[in-house]
Amino acid sequence: MHNPPPCVLEHWSSREVDPAVRLPYWHDVAHNWVDVQPLSSGAELEASWSLLRGQDCFFGTKRSTAYEMRTHARHVPPGEDMVVLSLLEAGHLDFNAAPGQGHRAGAGTLGLYAPQQEGAYRWSQHARQTYVALPRRAVWEALGRQPGNVLLTPGQCALAPLLGSQLSHLGRLARAPGTLTDEDFAVLLDATRTLALLMLRNLGREGLASDLPDLHESLHAGRHAAALRHMEQQAHRVALDVADIARAVGCSRTRLYEAFAAQGQTVMGALRELRLQRARRGIEQSLRLHVGAVAWHCGFASASDFSKLFRARFGCTPTDWYRQALANRPD
Repeated sequence: MHNPPPCVLEHWSSREVDPAVRLPYWHDVAHNWVDVQPLSSGAELEASWSLLRGQDCFFGTKRSTAYEMRTHARHVPPGEDMVVLSLLEAGHLDFNAAPGQGHRAGAGTLGLYAPQQEGAYRWSQHARQTYVALPRRAVWEALGRQPGNVLLTPGQCALAPLLGSQLSHLGRLARAPGTLTDEDFAVLLDATRTLALLMLRNLGREGLASDLPDLHESLHAGRHAAALRHMEQQAHRVALDVADIARAVGCSRTRLYEAFAAQGQTVMGALRELRLQRARRGIEQSLRLHVGAVAWHCGFASASDFSKLFRARFGCTPTDWYRQALANRPD
């Protein structure tokens, strides 16, 4: 039987330090891969964390009061290229929770998370997470694709409940010092790593990996939908631009560009199409056509530019389109 080197169980608790410095303390010991956000006024952090370090993975279980953190590649230290397989044992987790973009994971949810991806995570009061962190390369090779943020359900993989049970049981043991020797913990951690990689290989081998709900892609879809809603409401504003839309959606311009690129579109191209379709409908419904008024109401700065764009899109001028629509109206 394979016997890995002994695995020392480590513990941290926010109660070890003064309340005024608990947040930076928690960041240093438990979250050096992320940016922990300031607490709301008057709130105090209560948190505990137990950790097992292996040769090529580590296991952790933590519980805390509510707080929020942000992930991004710039927060990940060099050499820490890890991916986390996490079981939410209690409470809930809201992530990427801007308007139209939010997801909520409840107790029992198993997820794969890449700290290198941009995201916002809000832990509920007394949320408890138990997880194993694996090298990105090992996860990539097992899964057969670049790992990202995905949720796993029993219906997608028969081994997901088994891994969840293993994480939960190892978490209970880790939170009770003295129950096992360092050697026993090392063997259990190695078994947990093996089971996690087996589950990922099963997903890849069965072709299920491509069907997993990619939260990064879902985030793009949410941003795209939220941007289109804002465009619909504000299309009449001539000055509406990418920066305005990104602010309304709650993301950077770069992320907004990515969201539209994922749909095969550009931001301003989508806005132009929306305005032109609105103008076309307005022309068809007009009793008397005033090209300048239609252009202005649909967000075009000049009637001549509007006419050129309209002709390029629909094959005739706004006036010709109006005449055709008028001729086709029922008497």
